[in-house]
Amino acid sequence: MATARPTALFDREREWADLDAFATGAIDARRLGVVYGRRRFGKSFLLEHLTQVTGGFYYQALEETRVASLNRFTKRVAAFAGVEGLPIGAFEDWPAALSTIARAAAGRPIVIDEFPYLLRESPEISSAIEDAYDRVATGRHPGLKVIICGSALSAMTNVLTGMKALRGRAMLDMPIPAFDYRQARRFWNIPDVRTAFLVDSVLGGAAGYREIAGSAPADPAELPDWLAATLLNPSHALFREAEYVLSEDPTLVDRALYRSIISAVVEGQSTRRGVGSRLGRPDTALDHPLGQLERAGFITRDADLLRSNRPLLRVNDPVLRFHFVVLRPDLARFEARHTAAAWIDAESRFASGVIGPHFEMIARHWTAAYASRKTLGGAVKRVGFVQVNERERKRAYEIDVVAEAAGQKDHDRVRLLAIGEAKGSERRRGLDDLYRLELLRSDLGTRADMGRTKILLFGRSGFDDDLVAESWRRDDLELVDLDRLYDGD
Repeated sequence: MATARPTALFDREREWADLDAFATGAIDARRLGVVYGRRRFGKSFLLEHLTQVTGGFYYQALEETRVASLNRFTKRVAAFAGVEGLPIGAFEDWPAALSTIARAAAGRPIVIDEFPYLLRESPEISSAIEDAYDRVATGRHPGLKVIICGSALSAMTNVLTGMKALRGRAMLDMPIPAFDYRQARRFWNIPDVRTAFLVDSVLGGAAGYREIAGSAPADPAELPDWLAATLLNPSHALFREAEYVLSEDPTLVDRALYRSIISAVVEGQSTRRGVGSRLGRPDTALDHPLGQLERAGFITRDADLLRSNRPLLRVNDPVLRFHFVVLRPDLARFEARHTAAAWIDAESRFASGVIGPHFEMIARHWTAAYASRKTLGGAVKRVGFVQVNERERKRAYEIDVVAEAAGQKDHDRVRLLAIGEAKGSERRRGLDDLYRLELLRSDLGTRADMGRTKILLFGRSGFDDDLVAESWRRDDLELVDLDRLYDGD
């Protein structure tokens, strides 16, 4: 029987259902789960509630030595099992500690949070979990349901790879993402979609930021004052959040290199070669650091839907993007609290480097997650971008939003359901935007099946009257503003 989802949890219905299925059921089952996600995304909150409603055991590791960790684990086990006077040092090693909690839990879930902290000082703990897991099969434990959790994504995603001790044993491999832009608006309770978009563009969907930042601005006009009190305030925790975010993954050792890579990407170097040129390094030398940044969730490598060997690098985290676009180029003035003057100079960077990329990102997400089949003309397989050379003007364009049709056979010519352009500027979109996409659609006809491809125009500031009138006359054109992004399909 499913366990009722706690009312304190916002959203997370699917994650709760999967965790509940893992935690309940046969007492004598043996199950291993891995949960991971960036700090402030709400994974610990979720797992604590799971152990509360199931009577399970929750332990959050700290950055401390092996002996200190074992001693603190002893106290938690004693409190959980109701054992008085369990002496400090009762567990000489992790196999003994895990064997004891396995018997005490008796098939109820055991959650070990911030697992990478333990792994760093006690690398044998994975083998200890493996041993406890295998003991269930021999009848030496009544059952075992262990969930290990962590914020260091590169470390957590490595736990189940290659020849690692836990490889092949996990039945739950659950990333906890940030809320998407629609969920974030409901979580922050922001009625106005323009304001919701601006808040999302600087903070994204990390649940923990709401408590730190306090209430959101009431309308876009209040954004500068809200930023001055939070992300641009040297006394506020969010002012240095980007540095904390980069330091939370222990595999990112060479911080100067990783900062330089992110800076190059936000400044427009979207290819490995371009980043290498900016840093004065051969692009082949960037394979490892770029892979680490990808695994940590800070950068994504988006593939061109028609040329998979030409990916573009994008900064995936709004807080990092805001820091490197707005704060870092003028850090001295912001630290000196010359905020008003520094913000005036930063507004153009904010518009082009924060609002623009974020609007493109949510346009792609809307197309993949919320646009109806009627809107797109069919079911979507993938959503990405395409680079195309326009023959008439002899210049290259990046088409921001491209939807590939589902249900195609491998040998079929790729069919594109829709192509779109997303502009987060203050200018209303017009017929010139439509004509440009029509030319690009024609040029793409040599590379893909464009027979029924629709045109999507995304405009943060809306559309002029001529374009709106044109959209009413034809069925291959869809106009998508902020209201439709947040509430429509």
